[in-house]
Amino acid sequence: MIELLKDLIQSAPTLNNGELRAAEVLADFFRQHGIPAELDTWNGNRANVTASVGPDNSDAATLLFGAHLDVVPATKDHWKADPFCPVEEDGKIIGRGSVDMLGGLCAAAAAMVDLSRQQLNGRIIFAATAGEETDSCGVQRFVEQYRSRIKNPIGTIITEPTGMKILRAHRGILWLKVETKGKTAHGSMPHLGVNAVLKMNAFLNRLEHWEIPHTPHPLLGGCSISPNRITGGSATNIIPDSCCLEIDIRTLPKQNHREIIENLKALCESIQNEDPDFKTQISIIRAVDAMETPADSPFVKAVCKAAGIHETQAAGFTTDGPHFQKLKAPVLILGPGDGTRCHKPDESIEISAVEQARQTYQTIAANVL
Repeated sequence: MIELLKDLIQSAPTLNNGELRAAEVLADFFRQHGIPAELDTWNGNRANVTASVGPDNSDAATLLFGAHLDVVPATKDHWKADPFCPVEEDGKIIGRGSVDMLGGLCAAAAAMVDLSRQQLNGRIIFAATAGEETDSCGVQRFVEQYRSRIKNPIGTIITEPTGMKILRAHRGILWLKVETKGKTAHGSMPHLGVNAVLKMNAFLNRLEHWEIPHTPHPLLGGCSISPNRITGGSATNIIPDSCCLEIDIRTLPKQNHREIIENLKALCESIQNEDPDFKTQISIIRAVDAMETPADSPFVKAVCKAAGIHETQAAGFTTDGPHFQKLKAPVLILGPGDGTRCHKPDESIEISAVEQARQTYQTIAANVL
């Protein structure tokens, strides 16, 4: 299991590299242990891996493990060593993706090997998918391919790092691009143009005091909005005719993304009523719904009992969970590692945490099935 983790880190499955090398490593691991594995590839270097144990029957009760193969980029700057040359030190594996989320992926893969030797009253499907860090293309592809092949889903466990706490809810994301439009002119004659940067400044001044209508969630609290990236202009001596702002909105269960966009458009219209030269265009960069599984779900109760955990929690980050929900089964997030180490230099995970997750996944699956 630990050698698998090291090999996956070394495969460097970033967006630029794609997930194919990592997928081949994982598929070989399953096949070496007698577990059928399906390698799905597209666009040259993108890939998913799906493996299953138990009866090959679409009507069988099915537990899913979901993990993502991709990791965020990293350079040697600020790292003690090459981020894609894993180091085993002081009981930890150091390397990009060790905690987010190759450690949890390996724990679930090893649990699959353990479970393949047991008699199960159902089947387990393990899906390691591409692109969670960018556009969730892999999980969307998996769900479309397997929707008709999973007729009796029990639930899904996503192996994101939670410190082995069970999360049943998280916020969604709505990333928007707001573009203000102007009219170009020579920098020495600004009165002949319309400065899109100044128009964006007017928008930002209003946005600072604008709130999205919502009811706070008992676990997740409120939603949030943060303008995080801005670009505009082409040269110092040219009046800019375009300025773009990227906004990160974190949403709550039952919030409607379309309504949020309409409310933002209404804000822009109120500015335009005061300034006829104010013109904007709003587009979606990425949208993922929030997720919530009811606390009284039989799957939640079964997983909590098997894991020896009495309380579920929620997270502010987003996962592929909402996509797995399209399979019409409850989703929980449970995985090894300290989530605060994600995307940071010298990212690491304790070997003991990966071993614990392997045992916990095995116990949950054996009890649920």
